[in-house]
Amino acid sequence: MAFYTYILFSEKINKYYVGSCRDIDDRIKRHNAGYSKSTKVSTPWVLKYTEVFETRTEATIRELEIKRKKSRKYIEWLISSTG
Repeated sequence: MAFYTYILFSEKINKYYVGSCRDIDDRIKRHNAGYSKSTKVSTPWVLKYTEVFETRTEATIRELEIKRKKSRKYIEWLISSTG
């Protein structure tokens, strides 16, 4: 089964959210339904970017790599580089 690192965007607050999960469709639904503390006040969230991995560990490591950069410019570069 695949695991994902993903980036969501909220136009309401003009911010990105980086996360990882197993079921990307369910996770986005849960973000937009208010199940996540860090995203519930800023719905709707739109999926902007995903990467697929074979293990949860790989997806989590990649999520942390993106977060450690603390760079909106880097996130926007990732999104634009996917064509």
